[in-house]
Amino acid sequence: MSLQQLALSSGVSVGMISQIERDRANPSMRVLTAIRRALNIPIHEMFGEASEAAGEAADPPFVRRRRDRPQIDLGKLKKELLTSGGNHNLQIMILNVEPGGESGNTALSYPAEKGGLVLAGALVLSVDGREASLSEGDSFVFDSALPHSFRNEGERLATILWIIGAVQFDRHL
Repeated sequence: MSLQQLALSSGVSVGMISQIERDRANPSMRVLTAIRRALNIPIHEMFGEASEAAGEAADPPFVRRRRDRPQIDLGKLKKELLTSGGNHNLQIMILNVEPGGESGNTALSYPAEKGGLVLAGALVLSVDGREASLSEGDSFVFDSALPHSFRNEGERLATILWIIGAVQFDRHL
């Protein structure tokens, strides 16, 4: 796929894609999700696969060991994949959002259900134009087809258990 085709399919500019490709830009969650969806690849492929520890027996496919968690560093936002490898309709991650970190300037929206639990710190979550300030111990669930975004307005790291359940297209037929 050419840069122009990817830009058209994802809605991300050719210049931004080129900068990401050359490691000169750190994409927001919105941009990363748009590119991933345009390429039709599951989220775990964006993380890459962690290598097995030398000399240890392979785990069953439903297990992801702490030492083998792949990570994506998006600057003030870091994602750590908890879900084991393979294609799943459920993705579980830990998001670490530094003070001032956010999901991006444009609200995300795609078919899925999302939920989570604030493990530490605080987060402002916006869903369909409504905002909620969430603190440690607060949880949430929402329809990801609604425009949504988040940001850390606090002075300490926010750690969120983040869960994405893919909506099956035949579910709506």
